[in-house]
Amino acid sequence: MTAFHRYRRGLFITAFLAAPVTLYLVYVISPYLQAFYIAMTDWRGVTATPSFVGLDNFGRLLGDGVFWKAVTHNAALLVLLPLVTIVIALFFAFLLNVGGGQGGQGVTGVRGSKVYRVVFFFPQVLAVAVVAVLFQQVFRPDGSGMLNGPLMALGLGPVGFLSDPGVAFWSVLGVMVWQAVGFYVVLFSAGLASIPREMFEAAQIDGAGRVSLFFRVTLPLLWDTVQVAWVYLGILALDVFAIVWVMTDQHGGPDWSTTVMAAEIYRNAFQYFRFGYASALGVVMFFFTVGFAILSLRFSRRERIEY
Repeated sequence: MTAFHRYRRGLFITAFLAAPVTLYLVYVISPYLQAFYIAMTDWRGVTATPSFVGLDNFGRLLGDGVFWKAVTHNAALLVLLPLVTIVIALFFAFLLNVGGGQGGQGVTGVRGSKVYRVVFFFPQVLAVAVVAVLFQQVFRPDGSGMLNGPLMALGLGPVGFLSDPGVAFWSVLGVMVWQAVGFYVVLFSAGLASIPREMFEAAQIDGAGRVSLFFRVTLPLLWDTVQVAWVYLGILALDVFAIVWVMTDQHGGPDWSTTVMAAEIYRNAFQYFRFGYASALGVVMFFFTVGFAILSLRFSRRERIEY
């Protein structure tokens, strides 16, 4: 290739990438840089020239008890939401694809598996705010609540699912798991469908039971998909906002028992008009999220199994 052709090729590539790279810089990188700058000011959203305060906002975070409660709740969700969701989703995906045993057409799922997939996926078609409002009614503290009604009839209620500081967080976690499981059942089912049926049949011929079939065949071959699911669910746990905000009526639960970092960012920015402090919270959450993704991909890496 002559120098002229290399020049024309480089010019074409540069021209082709100029528009998307410019859009990315303007609409993605620029807002990040602005957020980092605002985090080091005392901007309240109304002044044209905010005062530069350096790292003062980050210093205030260290003494903010509500911030540390939010971090604690995000950390708990970071562990529990991926773990519980993936375990449940793997269990149901295994049943829907392999759990039916070996029939006339080889290894099959349980009877009616196609219908179950639709049922499991149904929560995904609902908006997050709709799910939150729905479960507000489910968790109502009086006899009209779907859960408290039967409990009160049995003399066991009412239970303050959203008003008891010891219960509210677990109620929010349960709703998040309920909404997320269906998607990952479908995701893991797609992964299982790509695995040759002969591998399951050979394992069953060798005497593998359901437990061995799951841990020795299914899980190793699905590990890449599980890794991706863990990262997505971890990011969801760090970025959760709408379910907490709507279910707890914008109060972060009793005694801040359900508040999370995203809710505190919104509260400080649009209720207290402390945009500089809110941006500092956003910067912290940004580094938490990026750090989690990097560490998850680094420590869950393993040798790829070919089949």
